[in-house]
Amino acid sequence: MITLVFVLLLSLNTASCKECSLFERNIAEIPDKVIKIFDDVFGDLIQNIIRHNGTVIETLYEEYKKAANSDDKNLNITQLLTKYGYPVQQHEVKTSDGYLLTMFRIPNDGPPVLLMHGTLSSSDDFLTIGSNSGLGYLLANAGYDVWLGNARGNKHSRRHTTLSPSCKEFWEFSWDEIGRYDLPAMIDYILLKTKEEKLIYIGHSQGSTTFFVLCSELPEYNKKIRVMIALSAVAFIFGIPVLNLLSPINALETLVVDAIGAYELMPRNKFLQRLTDSFCGTPATATLVCGNILLLLSGADYSQINAIALPVIFGHYPAGSSTRQALHYGQLSFSGKFAQYDHGPIKNLMLYGSLAPPEYPLEKITSPVVIYHSLLDRVTPITSVEKIKKKLGNVSKVIKVPYLQFSHADFLFARDVKKLLYDSVLDVIPEYIDDLY
Repeated sequence: MITLVFVLLLSLNTASCKECSLFERNIAEIPDKVIKIFDDVFGDLIQNIIRHNGTVIETLYEEYKKAANSDDKNLNITQLLTKYGYPVQQHEVKTSDGYLLTMFRIPNDGPPVLLMHGTLSSSDDFLTIGSNSGLGYLLANAGYDVWLGNARGNKHSRRHTTLSPSCKEFWEFSWDEIGRYDLPAMIDYILLKTKEEKLIYIGHSQGSTTFFVLCSELPEYNKKIRVMIALSAVAFIFGIPVLNLLSPINALETLVVDAIGAYELMPRNKFLQRLTDSFCGTPATATLVCGNILLLLSGADYSQINAIALPVIFGHYPAGSSTRQALHYGQLSFSGKFAQYDHGPIKNLMLYGSLAPPEYPLEKITSPVVIYHSLLDRVTPITSVEKIKKKLGNVSKVIKVPYLQFSHADFLFARDVKKLLYDSVLDVIPEYIDDLY
């Protein structure tokens, strides 16, 4: 989720489409003062990481090079599942506002489970750590009917009934719309296909945010959830300087988004290369520190990085998102409130009937919620977890990962993620299943 700032400044190809605003982006148009802000923030961050992890990074890089030619990094999700002996289905879901979403299913006889990814991620990230550790594989091994969701805008869900991704209008959504439109469409589709009344929901990072939007704004969906498991619950964000750069007070939306048409978050551009050249002098630090923005900004614990899996992870991540998703998180960081998107007072008055965006009524969430957190998660510190617990209507468990250095990225990619986290998840789920399977 916090992979957010680098990717505001990327280049997007323009294609023809009807009844929309075509846009282009030009790195040369970024104001010097914005460049300086990014240099100052990321230069210090990168140098601090290298200073404290230099020896470990060099060792990891040697492991990484040995695995760099892994065939898996070039396989798509259906090819990965097939290679490791799992059945796989691909499904298309249409939202009420016209987005066409792709879901992947590992069919089984057990209760359905929907896995939802974070910002810039996709369904792939629940598999790329490997068949012995990926949560999608482990749930399938345990007999669950696994559904891997993909939110609008990522590489699997870049389609709409009338809009092209080259249209500005295609990208006019934040995670609010994902919770409000994408999740209902996917949940209803899964329950229809499986003839079930409820499913198990597991969300990482933004995957938890969108659930909180869904079940607070459309509380009728609470009855369709057996249990929601949040792997790093994200709603209230405090004291993250990088996200504060995205808040309206810095006018970044005006300076960058509208000026250069940076409506889509994508992995790489000349700006990222500039930071890499300036601050990451060796191949090891360039690859493992600057080369993946998730690891850079989410507070990676380099002792838990699975270097052998990194080529595959890098081959599938990032998967794309809307810039507005990042800006919305920036607003939360600045305000300390879990509120709807702030369009400015005039448009807010038109949309919401108030000058400020309304907060989500988290007290309306009545489905059971289990929160997994870690003490050094830079995205969701303990103060955020405590506030979420206080606001939610039905938190049944709050479980701390038993490893002090566990970071936001570790919830997906840690070397020991199965032992530290996923074994516990598999133990917790049956407590919320009262049917006979």
